[in-house]
Amino acid sequence: MTNAALAGRDLISAADLSAQDIAVLFARAGELKAEYRAERRHASPPLERKTLAMLFQKPSLRTRVTFEAGMTQLGGHAIYLEEKIVLGGRETVGDVARNLENFVDAIMARTGPHEVVVELAAKASIPVINGLTIREHPCQSLADLFTLHERFGDLRGATLAFVGDGNNVYHSLALMGATLGMHVRLAHPIGYGPSGRIVERAEELAAASGGSISFTQDAREAVAGCDVVYTDAWTSMGQEAEAEERRDAFARYQVNRALMAASPDAVVMHCLPAHRGEEITSEVMDGPRSVIFDQSENRLHAQKALLVELLGA
Repeated sequence: MTNAALAGRDLISAADLSAQDIAVLFARAGELKAEYRAERRHASPPLERKTLAMLFQKPSLRTRVTFEAGMTQLGGHAIYLEEKIVLGGRETVGDVARNLENFVDAIMARTGPHEVVVELAAKASIPVINGLTIREHPCQSLADLFTLHERFGDLRGATLAFVGDGNNVYHSLALMGATLGMHVRLAHPIGYGPSGRIVERAEELAAASGGSISFTQDAREAVAGCDVVYTDAWTSMGQEAEAEERRDAFARYQVNRALMAASPDAVVMHCLPAHRGEEITSEVMDGPRSVIFDQSENRLHAQKALLVELLGA
């Protein structure tokens, strides 16, 4: 049975989920993961005859495969709508939403502008899931923190050091981590910090939970004594023209053996895709402290939990 508090809701921002919501999703993800790993199937697929529309304006490996495979494993069906269906181009976002709500049970959108998923959610009467926008990546942070929950249990008081760009992945980690009472640090070059609005909201959540949000330009200072070191590509989709400038700016922020020595017990995370030899070395990425492919696998299980709970199955 699902938690009624989540049924029918949207997930647009990581801040949409309370600590209780996250606990429900972690528990459900753990159940689904254990069952699927044991049998490679679910004995009573909970989303039979349910359909998910997947709107993609950005390329994807993990987001597409985990949502599509997840719906199939849960007994439902996912429809991939490629970049040629341009939201706000061929027809308005509102019209797309009003059409899809009559055809499917939920919408997952991976877009550029955050406003697109906000409008989809406002106009559609069915659940809308943010699969990635320039501002946030809440499904990634849900899988990431589920991975840490599996390893550490209660995350209250745990410290996560994000080394690199104050981007969409950082935004969602800061918001969800703050909700759970974590201490989220960011080490970034000057000029590559996060959104002030996101930081303000994360600080509000941290004040209520006993967590904290902090910043530095010194990667080693951020990593010292932390439980988790997290990094992401220095150049994301749409920033290719800035690649050389970014490589110069972030050169001191590589996650390598020397940086990891500042916190000998910390695990390493990366949301992928990784540019090996830039933001992270292969030695660290493939080393014994890496949980990178665990968090990748958990995209499947965390998102399956999200689908089951939102669709009220």
